Amino acid sequence: MMTTTTNNPHKSRTGFARIRAAAGFSAAGLRAAYHGESAFRQETWLAIIGAPLAFWIGQSWVETALLVGSLLVVLIVELLNSAIEAAIDRISFDLHDLSKHAKDLGSAAVMLALLLAGGIWAAAIVHRFWL
Repeated sequence: MMTTTTNNPHKSRTGFARIRAAAGFSAAGLRAAYHGESAFRQETWLAIIGAPLAFWIGQSWVETALLVGSLLVVLIVELLNSAIEAAIDRISFDLHDLSKHAKDLGSAAVMLALLLAGGIWAAAIVHRFWL
């Protein structure tokens, strides 16, 4: 079996240079999402406010981790949804059934992440204050 290798010029970094470049790309992505996506900006502020509250509401490290983790899941899913939307828009702004389908699926993923976070927060608040 014959294998061919192609040298991708974007994959030439190794070691610490690769880690530093990846961190820079990640920071650029977070900045782009924050400044370009109002939903991500709103969810970021929800996480900024919610994370300290999680340490007060959570009665154990597990509860606190679930509360903070649920906020991070929302941000992660929103970033993936924004990436899908950007890729679809890069291809074409024309209306197409597959483009709509991809964007609807991304939106549904965000909704499920928000429902998950809301459920975790509701359960923790009930447990903290009423049980």
